[in-house]
Amino acid sequence: MIPRDTIASILDTVRIEEVVGDFVSLKKRGANLIGICPFHKEKTPSFIVSPAKGIFKCFGCGKAGDSVRFVMEHEHYSYPEALRFLAQKYNIIIEEKEQTPEEIVAHNERERMFNINAFAQQYFSETIKTHDEGLAVGMTYFRERGFRDAIINKFQLGYCLNQRDAFIQHALKNGYSKELLLKTGLASGNEERMYDRYQGRVIFPIHNLTGKVIGFGARILSSDKTKAKYLNSPESEIYNKSQTLYGIYFAKNEISRLDNCILVEGYADVLSMHQAGIENTVASSGTSLTTEQIRLISRYTKNVTMLYDGDNAGIHAALRGTDMILEEGMNVSIVVLPPDEDPDSFVQHNPIEFVRDYIEKNAKDFISFKTQLLLKDADNNPIKRAEVLKDIINSIAVIPDAIYRASYIKECSRLMEMPEQSLMNELNKQLRAKIRKTNPGQPEQQDIVVEEIKTEPQNLDIETLPAGFYQEQELVKLLLMYGNNEIDIDGFDENDNPVVYRINVAAFIIDDLKNDDILFKDETHRMIFDIFDKALDDEVIPKEQFFISHENEKIAELAANLLSSKYKLDNWEKHEIKVKTETDVLSKMVYTSILRFKDMVIDEKRIELTRQIMETPDIDNQIILLAKKKKLDDLRIKINKELGIVIAK
Repeated sequence: MIPRDTIASILDTVRIEEVVGDFVSLKKRGANLIGICPFHKEKTPSFIVSPAKGIFKCFGCGKAGDSVRFVMEHEHYSYPEALRFLAQKYNIIIEEKEQTPEEIVAHNERERMFNINAFAQQYFSETIKTHDEGLAVGMTYFRERGFRDAIINKFQLGYCLNQRDAFIQHALKNGYSKELLLKTGLASGNEERMYDRYQGRVIFPIHNLTGKVIGFGARILSSDKTKAKYLNSPESEIYNKSQTLYGIYFAKNEISRLDNCILVEGYADVLSMHQAGIENTVASSGTSLTTEQIRLISRYTKNVTMLYDGDNAGIHAALRGTDMILEEGMNVSIVVLPPDEDPDSFVQHNPIEFVRDYIEKNAKDFISFKTQLLLKDADNNPIKRAEVLKDIINSIAVIPDAIYRASYIKECSRLMEMPEQSLMNELNKQLRAKIRKTNPGQPEQQDIVVEEIKTEPQNLDIETLPAGFYQEQELVKLLLMYGNNEIDIDGFDENDNPVVYRINVAAFIIDDLKNDDILFKDETHRMIFDIFDKALDDEVIPKEQFFISHENEKIAELAANLLSSKYKLDNWEKHEIKVKTETDVLSKMVYTSILRFKDMVIDEKRIELTRQIMETPDIDNQIILLAKKKKLDDLRIKINKELGIVIAK
């Protein structure tokens, strides 16, 4: 764990224009810098960096934050990983908190495994470039497959000599233990009798998200049928097949930029696609597609294009993966290549423009793909068509989003020429069965929790924000921007004489709302309110940077968004023209913002009281409720009078 004082030192040292400038070309514009956003496609720059506030903000895609958040978004690092990245850039030494003996042993073990894998990768990569056997066998193989030096170097490909223990002896001479060689799977056998696991094979290093080698894939080049064509590292503390995607380290930024991940099956498929410039490609090598791998992709995009061989096995591999991807709330398209082609051969045999065009034109959403595929076998047999329908609806049922389910049902109805309502009924039947399966103890009548999808047009209310959300946000913005500023507030002393008080903005807002027992409804707004509330007790009001660099992602993102401005007020004073700024009218701005928020809270209570009055048959209760509503009506009229708003009755 990184100590808080070290985090503070990192945040105080970093300069956001330098951090962002390493990845984005920035140009000066007034007090800010502007550039093309690295997080989405755009031609006109909308990405702003404010050195004064230490924040970035894209007014196109909405991403915002400080230096740490930028590194997290751009490199897809965790919060601690981003801090370590920045510490290394600015030569700040991080002294982690004291670890338990067990934590130290586990950490050291992982580091030793990473170190020996890096050592092995360098050895294999050198062997293929400098050793006679490596050049004659390994390099010749890759070049015959059409791979150029640039891709061989990028993916750190290598070769293991066809000798019993050449690598083992090299590793032992360099201080690595037999135990570690066996644990990482670089050696097979036991400590008394060991041999190189990958002898006579070309090597494909497997990298994690930060570029560390966590394992190896190795392909045999001989025609020996008694040996497996491919070998993978055994699972270990650092390598888990089901949680790993080949090529993810090299593809992650392009996946994020293009908002799409192309999924293939083999190492060579990934290499050929990257060599052709289609760099948003990864493979689930060594295992069938897993939920963990899908969730790994979802960190960068919600869109997956499955590119599979045109043979029967490839088509059925695509079918197996679609439901898993849909279940994670992602969108999936399938591209089936021509017969006898795989992604590697298809890219090698065709111009890149043709490949891109083919993928774009032949990408089918899962429902079109599945319908066309399954109907081939069904012909006009009604029983088989019914089975196809059930199979497709079963896939739709795993989708967590109701709107997407409804959309796919409509498309299925069109393709299968079936009444939409019949498909809806079958879908709801499957959804009920799903609930019964996951909640076996629930009584039968509880099945009504399953939402019924109607075919009649509906006006979907997509507004899910609580009443007063924007008024809350305005108060939060005032807290963030002016919490420490003092304002003048009219009041009375103990003798009821008028007096002007000086009070900081944070104290005025927090105390006023607490006095009326009013709380923010939005969770992030409430967290910021609570931070200021506690800070007032401690008599230390946090500054902007505290929130911009907050480890809670929601707080940091909201702060960056609220503190960013696309516009800058020109310096009119040089023209001797006085223009009022926000700070000039701060007292009035704070006061009216509080009144607007209270007006929304009161109006919401009035609406609720009106509903209760309508639903209450008892006259006495109605009179009590009407009296309460009358008080709220009077209070609202008073507030709106101060705001200069006339309420029409």
